[in-house]
Amino acid sequence: AGPVVAADLSVPPPAPPPVDNGLGGSFYLRASLGGNALWTQNHVFADAAGSDSPTTAGYGYSYGVGVGYEAGNGLRADVTLDEVDNTGLSDGIDSLHLRATLALANAYYDFGLGSVGDGGFGAYVGAGLGGGYYQVTTSGTDPQPDGSGWTPAAAAMAGVTYDMGNAVADLGYRLIYMPQLSNNVEFPRSSYYLNQNFVNEIRATLRYRLN
Repeated sequence: AGPVVAADLSVPPPAPPPVDNGLGGSFYLRASLGGNALWTQNHVFADAAGSDSPTTAGYGYSYGVGVGYEAGNGLRADVTLDEVDNTGLSDGIDSLHLRATLALANAYYDFGLGSVGDGGFGAYVGAGLGGGYYQVTTSGTDPQPDGSGWTPAAAAMAGVTYDMGNAVADLGYRLIYMPQLSNNVEFPRSSYYLNQNFVNEIRATLRYRLN
């Protein structure tokens, strides 16, 4: 009996199952809602061959959706489609209303603010490139014809997150750059150009992991 018991005791216990720290790759869906402020560096009047600087920023809101993939090593990428609405950018004479649909391809790096894989609070930085279609209207004492056009766009992002497992809540800042906006009308005497445009956003986002 003694040798049998010794043999039984020499058998190593089974290895514990691997611990999943949530570091595997995962596709996700996202939805965002935020407020924004618009500023432009230069307002050009085609009819007077002159320019000025706006005196009042415009304010508005944005909302959007997207789909992405997180690699599990801090790297993450997604594509987003956003509606941006802004009113009130003014040169003291006319006020601008901008509505834009922007499509961006974005890349991020996520930083854990706790133990790796334990969820909880984190932070990120990111950048995006793309473009969009916009519409502009003016109101005031000398309104110009309505117009629309296409513009390239670039973005820079930073924010904090809270990882709840299947879902991640995100509060972040996004800077959108659009080089030029114009009503693009046929008659030069009625056209105008806004150069070096910046949209500053504070956004709340919810990401939901699909696997």
